[in-house]
Amino acid sequence: MSPRTQATKQKLFDATLRLANTKGMVGLTVDDIAAEAGVAKGTVYYNFGSKDGLIDALLRYGVDLLADRLRKADEVEDLVDAALSYFADYPAFAQLLVSELWRTPGQWHETLTLLRDDIVSIVKEHMQRLADGGRLPQGVQTGTAASALFGTLLVVALDWQVFQPQRTRDEVRESVMLLVRGLGQNY
Repeated sequence: MSPRTQATKQKLFDATLRLANTKGMVGLTVDDIAAEAGVAKGTVYYNFGSKDGLIDALLRYGVDLLADRLRKADEVEDLVDAALSYFADYPAFAQLLVSELWRTPGQWHETLTLLRDDIVSIVKEHMQRLADGGRLPQGVQTGTAASALFGTLLVVALDWQVFQPQRTRDEVRESVMLLVRGLGQNY
């Protein structure tokens, strides 16, 4: 992909996220997106085929960025910090992801299922290391723990950005880590 094409797609992604943050996805039109991005309506169709194609590509792009950050994490605390950092950098994407993940059956359900599975598999690797080290409670399956941690991070990050923006990322990370560490204690 040429640098110009990538720059155009990035403008469209950014415009879509800005609008989704204020208008939501349901009422968003190609005209709205093109105007916000400062491009012709045909540019959206040329690059993505439709609004749905744009949203699908945006979801894939955003989750790929998140997955790249999570793959670099060595420990669970690094993973938590990477996720919170990502959602702080892209709060509108966090809102889009939460709203679309919970829409059942959503328009982008198939894409989101694949993307969610990719993220959860990265988190599951970390949970498996905790399980192998005897640091998960007896009977907790790594898949459940991975889904729970990803869901927690997504909702906590959104709550932080929307309702508690005065908190620092370090404070939020430490709160999540207290919860994670508490799971490994005997009750």
